[in-house]
Order: sequence, then C-alpha cells, then structure tokens
Amino acid sequence: MTMMMVSIRWPLWGVRRGAGKAMTPGAALPDGASSSPTTPDRAPHVPVLLTPLLVAVAPVSGTWLDGTFGAGGYTKGLLAAGAGRVIGVDRDPLALQMAASWAGDHGDRLRLVAGNFSELDSYSDEPLDGIVLDLGVSSMQLDQAERGFSFQKDGPLDMRMSQEGASAADLVNTADEAVLTDILYHYGEEHASRRIARAIVAARSVAPITTTLQLAEIVSKCLPRPKPGQSHPATRSFQAIRIAVNTEFSELAEGLMAAERALKPGGKLAVVTFHSLEDRIVKRFLQLASGHEAQSNRYAPARADTTARFTLVTRRAVGPDEAELAANPRARSAKLRVAIRTEAPAKAVNPADLGVPQLSLPKKGRR
Repeated sequence: MTMMMVSIRWPLWGVRRGAGKAMTPGAALPDGASSSPTTPDRAPHVPVLLTPLLVAVAPVSGTWLDGTFGAGGYTKGLLAAGAGRVIGVDRDPLALQMAASWAGDHGDRLRLVAGNFSELDSYSDEPLDGIVLDLGVSSMQLDQAERGFSFQKDGPLDMRMSQEGASAADLVNTADEAVLTDILYHYGEEHASRRIARAIVAARSVAPITTTLQLAEIVSKCLPRPKPGQSHPATRSFQAIRIAVNTEFSELAEGLMAAERALKPGGKLAVVTFHSLEDRIVKRFLQLASGHEAQSNRYAPARADTTARFTLVTRRAVGPDEAELAANPRARSAKLRVAIRTEAPAKAVNPADLGVPQLSLPKKGRR
C-alpha cells in the first residue's frame, strides 16, 4: 500500500517584514535553517479545497501569485490549470528549499520569492491575474518538533514561521500578565485567559518556560480534563500565542489591501481560512470592498453609496465536501472565499474596521 501524507494549513500567519528575495532551486538556506526536513514522509502533499478553488477562479490564465507557497500544492494546481506564470511567496526558508527538487521542472513559469504576502504588491512588475492566500501552517511544519508549533511534541517554544525575530518563549517569559490575558482572550477566544496568564507568570518566576510541553502542561492544569472528542486544553492558547508572535492579524489586513493593489481589473482573489477569527476579517474586508456591508442598525443614517472594488464570486464561504472530509478530517474548519477585482481604485482600510483586535503587544514580539 502506498501511503500519502495529506497536508493542511493550520491557522498561522508568521511573516517577516522586509523586501522579498528571489530563490533559485538549490539555493543555500539562511543560517539556522535545516536542510533535512524531519517530516516522517516525503510523499506528495495535498492542499485543502484545491478543487473548489480552481473551479471558482476558472478559467486560469496569465500571472498568478501564491502568497503562502508552503508545499507548493496550490502553485502546482494553478500551473496545471493554465496559469502562464506563478510567483510563489513564502516566509519560511525551509518551504522554498523543499521545492528545489521540482521547481526547476517548470522553468521560467515558476519564480520563488522569500518574503511575505503583506507586501505581495511588490513582487511583480505587472498587475496580477490572480492571487491565492492559504492562511495557515502546513502539517509538515507541525510535525517538526524543533519548530515549536505543536503542544503534542516536545520542542523549543519557538513558533516563528520566518525563523527570525522574537520567539514564543520571548513573549511568554517577558509579557505582562495583562498583555498575556488579552492575547489569550482576543487571539484564542480562551475564556480562562486570566487564570492561564496568572499561571504562566507564576511558573516563569520559578524557571523560564522554554519548551512546548512545559507550556502545554501549565495551560492544561488551568482547565478541566477534556471529554472524549474534545480538543486538547492548550489548543486555544497555542493558537493565540502563534498569532501574537507572528502578528498574524495585522499582516492579514495588510495582505488583503496589498492584494487589492496588485490585482488587475478582472483579477481574482481566493482566500482559504482555518478559524473563525481570520475568516471574520476576510469576510468583513470583502463585504466592505464589494459594497455589501450589512446595515447593523436600521436607525443609523444610511451609508453613502461606494464604488465596489471587488465583485463577490462566493457570497457564502465554501467548505470541504464529504469526499474531502473523508480523506482529511482536519479540513473540516477550512473556508474558501473568492472575489474579482473591479476597475475602481484601491482603497486603504482601517484594520479596526475589519475586526482586527487592537492590542498593545510588546515591541520585542513584533516584526
């Protein structure tokens, strides 16, 4: 029997500020990056919602940008569907290094860039025909204990997608209790945020918290034992800390605005999300940009008509069908939203209007 690893993207938007750098197959890795991935299997990875995404953006042609390249699943799908050229962007140097074995097969149809999608409008000299954003970290990265994303594998408390800047350990060991409480509550929707933050501060006063299992144990002791079928007690806390370390939500807002600037009229934007917080931001952005903002208060003054900058392709988010769920149950939380750029000028949006939590994070934790 042939075993196939199914890769999904988990909620994580770690990014690196700064200009992108083109990568050629076989290029050397930055200092500190491993050239031998510790994934248990080298079999092909299958991206979530690829088929409905390709259906929604058909026909595929011209130049596309894959802002979260990962294992290259969406890029391969776009190239096979008819894209003339794809620019693959990723902040994780390991992802680009792993593509070296096959990227050259596509010649000049594929260009890899080390960067982040919040600046994706700077990676092409011409307006783009389409952009794909898959808001998550792949299972192959979760499988690497040394990356520090998993509460089920012991490793250094890292969580940095770019492998640069301040780590989760820096945040957990230096942030004030009030800041930790806000992070856990607003980024993880953790209702026991005060209790967990207090426990973290108490534990680090005895000894620094340096490993994933240390943190997972501290969190677990603050919560009831999970019932069968329930998620691990540390799930929400780890999500929240990942978001804070990698400034995910502010980068998401910037990335959506960069996509609006980068797309040509008729260009297509496809975004796959994995949890309600990030999906809410994407949904709100597309509502505002397409002129479909809901009037929450009927007594409020009517809003002035605005010129739509996007036309919605998917009025409601598209989820995985039964066949995909059967093959990959982890895909159950994935949602796809697609819109088409109009000729209206791009417009900046206040992240607060998208529902991005406005927290005062430690400067050391931002990049």
